[in-house]
Amino acid sequence: MKFDAALAPIGLKNVPAIAKAAEEIGFDALWTQETQHDPFLPCALIAEHTTRLNFGTAIAVSFARSPANLAYTAWDLAAQSNGRFILGLGTQVRAHVERRFGQPWPESVTSKLREQIQVIRAFWDCWQNGTKLNFRGEYYKITLMSPFFQPPPLPLGECRGEGLIPIYIAGVNTGLAKLAGELCNGFHVHPFHSVRYLQEVILPAIEEGTAKERRERKDISVSVTAFVAMTPEAMNFAREQIAFYASTPSYRPVMDLHGWSDVAEKLSAHAARSEWAEMPMLITDEILNEFCLVTEEDKLASELKNRYDGIADRLTLYTPFVPGERDDWWKELTKEFN
Repeated sequence: MKFDAALAPIGLKNVPAIAKAAEEIGFDALWTQETQHDPFLPCALIAEHTTRLNFGTAIAVSFARSPANLAYTAWDLAAQSNGRFILGLGTQVRAHVERRFGQPWPESVTSKLREQIQVIRAFWDCWQNGTKLNFRGEYYKITLMSPFFQPPPLPLGECRGEGLIPIYIAGVNTGLAKLAGELCNGFHVHPFHSVRYLQEVILPAIEEGTAKERRERKDISVSVTAFVAMTPEAMNFAREQIAFYASTPSYRPVMDLHGWSDVAEKLSAHAARSEWAEMPMLITDEILNEFCLVTEEDKLASELKNRYDGIADRLTLYTPFVPGERDDWWKELTKEFN
């Protein structure tokens, strides 16, 4: 199980120092997010200021971008980093795609994301192998690539896995988990999960996808971001985040599995009225412990391993890595996974 770090939502000027510190401490990868900042710009700085550290987007909103834009950006980052970049894509939810990014929401989320990935790889195949660019699908018709716009091939040492550059996708429900099994190199598990949901819903869906394409489970790297709490303050923060995620209607199946549909409906109603303060109070200790590992500091590593054994190939704490804050603790934790 590889142990990764999450980059806090910070300005670009702070990224080089964090990247250097993350590599020194021993993390395997550093993941960026699309929340308050663009997820790709920090990646260029991570590539420049590290030599071993893998890095990627967890996630970039795919439906906010064209597949050509994604293909070019990933190609440049892979070239700059000698193949250490991982392209992580997520669909987001309809309200954000339409009202925050001003883009249309597709009739079929899975079909459009599938085409985006296929188009991205068609670009890469064209650039790497000289294959004629000719993709014709329901959402995209991509047929033009002249020499002026074609980047040079990547050195063979920079080509990792199927499709030259690894592609991970994120999801909560089975459709995208199946798609990851069919087509991708990895799957980003949403922080809003329970171990039971992963075992009973997500992993079987991934395996269904791999079986469809005659692939194997080992071909898919399952990357888990986990809530952990070792103090009362951390428990309160986890309640807030779990309440927020559980209020999202499209994430309802996670709560339904545990028989907490009524709680999810109440959370959605509070969120619709912007009653944020009331929401964490609905997250009982039972709910908290399903979605968050509540433990003591000296037991964290062993309990994380026990909790995600046989599930996670990569593990990231929801708490971002901030250098200068408990560096020795982070270093000891990474040693437990190396």
